Order: sequence, then C-alpha cells, then structure tokens
Amino acid sequence: MLKQIFNLLEQSYAEHYSDIHLAINQKPAVRRNGKIHLQETMPLTTKETLQAFILHMLATIGIKQDNGKDIDLSFSHKNNRYRVNIYTKQGERAVAIRVLHPTVPTLEKMQLPEIFKSILDNKNGLILVTGPTGCGKSTTLAAMVNHLNLSRCMHILTFEDPIEFLFRNEQSIVSQREIGKDVDTFANALRSSLREDPDVIMVGEMRDLETIGLALTAAETGHLVLSSLHTIGAAQTIDRIIDVFPPHHQSQIRTQLSNSLRAVISQVLLPKAHGEGQVAAFEIMIVNQAISSAIKKGKTSQISSSIQTGVHKGMITLEQSVYRLIENQVINPKDATSYLNGLEI
Repeated sequence: MLKQIFNLLEQSYAEHYSDIHLAINQKPAVRRNGKIHLQETMPLTTKETLQAFILHMLATIGIKQDNGKDIDLSFSHKNNRYRVNIYTKQGERAVAIRVLHPTVPTLEKMQLPEIFKSILDNKNGLILVTGPTGCGKSTTLAAMVNHLNLSRCMHILTFEDPIEFLFRNEQSIVSQREIGKDVDTFANALRSSLREDPDVIMVGEMRDLETIGLALTAAETGHLVLSSLHTIGAAQTIDRIIDVFPPHHQSQIRTQLSNSLRAVISQVLLPKAHGEGQVAAFEIMIVNQAISSAIKKGKTSQISSSIQTGVHKGMITLEQSVYRLIENQVINPKDATSYLNGLEI
C-alpha cells in the first residue's frame, strides 16, 4: 500500500492534480480542476500505512517521531516537491498534500491582466493578493515575484511556509527563507528583514497582528511588500486588517494603511464552461486619493463605487470580472451565482 501512495505522488505530476488527501480507512482522494475525486482503484488507507508514510516524510526534515500535533512541511519525492499538512481528525492522523509543480509561473503564461505590471512598478508600499483557500494566491504571488526578478535589479526577500517555487537569480537576487527551517515565524523573519538590505519583501501570508504591523512598517519605510490574506474583496480585506488591532490602535492603522497600501487583488477560481480546467476572476483595486481618504476615514463601504469608476485606470470589481467571463462564454452563469450576489467568507 505504501508503494501505491508513492505511485500516486508521481501520478499527481503527470495528470496535473493540485492536491492529494489521505485518511485512515478511506480511499485516497485527489483534487483535479477544483473537484475532489476518490481513487476507486486504490485500497483503503490503513493506519499502519499512513503512519509509515508520515514517519518517512518527517525523517526527511530530521524528525524521528510523530508528536500528534499539526505539522507543516515541504517534502520531495523523485525530484518532485509537495507541501504537506499532517493533522488529526476524530483522533486519527490525516494528510493533505499540495502538489508543487516545478515551473515558476509568469504573468504572461497565467494570462494575468496587464495592470499587474503597472502595479508592480511601485517602488514601495503594500500590495495584497487575497481570496479563499485554494484559489491560487501563492501562484499569483510567485508570478509577481518572477516578473520583478526578470525585470528589475534588486534584492527580493521571500518568507514562505513552506517554499513552493524555487527562483533562480535573474536580474535580481532572490533570497528565499522557509518558516520553520530558516526562521521560526513570519514576524521574526520580518523583524530581521530590514537588516538584510531588501528592496522587495514577499510575506507568504499575514496571519496575525504582529506580522501585519511589521509588514505595514516595512512598506512605510521604503520597501515594496507583497503578501496575501484569506479575504474576498478590497473592502473586506481592509476591514479585516484594521479589525485585527485593538480599538485604540485602529485609527493609527487606518492612517498607516491609507498611506502605504498600493493595491488589493482579490481572486477566485471558477470552472470553465467548455472542457476541463478553471479560470480566475479578479477584483482589482488600485489606491487613489478617493480610496486612500475612504480608508483613513473608515468609510470602506465607498470603495466598491470607487473601483467601478476607476475602470479606465485598470480597476474592476469581482462582479464585473465574473460578468465578463459569462459574456465571453468562458464560464457558466450557474457556477458564478454566489459571486454575482456578493460573497462573504
């Protein structure tokens, strides 16, 4: 059975699976084109097999025993790389595996809007990529880092948990640090980053108050900071950041954010109408004077209308983006109903 799991890891590359799920007394499952499929030809995963697989992965990072806690790690098999989360459900261990395909994405290959390049022309400030889990935020951030690496002469510092795409130095130097291996937390990585001569800092995810505060400080002190949040829409993203802080600090954070935020890109993945695959719909907000003022005054409800009137500057609401995909027959209307009516997560 253990051999079959390794065969499934190899198959995931050949057949472009995005994720693999393993749990005791269940058949392995894979995610393909956004949908989960049970591997019906494979046997149920036994406790012994799963534990052997977990111990094999842990050994690759120097851990001899499974302590029963949630564990994040990166794992390689036959030169293919995977991001792994080992967790417990109903008292038994389970494994979720993200397949990390080796090719570093580009803005062009991902067919991302041209406005992305203009957004990346900023020399400082904060750029956020947001969306639900599994929507491709990490891939979009990697494509943005790759564009900077290919086009500008800088020091790009990345903090990732774990490292997904391995960059080669092109025009820039790219220093990639993995949380848990090279540094213990995002906050500690950010704290030391300003002594490492960065021009650009990419923070895989802003998870807590301290990380968000340090990212804002870095953006204010002349660095370009890229990061992600699990939010949908620019207004919700701004509210989420501010709400992380205690009430007596929120006015100060609004001011910081109004001065340092450059853009919020929200994305969701929708199934294509014809054939297999998924396509991204985007909300793109570029901070102008009106939006900066709305952030500072706490009037985030005005942001959507500012995005709608900023179409000529490359802005677009998620609803407008989805409508375009429907009009061009890229997606089916039935697959996009929740996004057209507004979505909360």
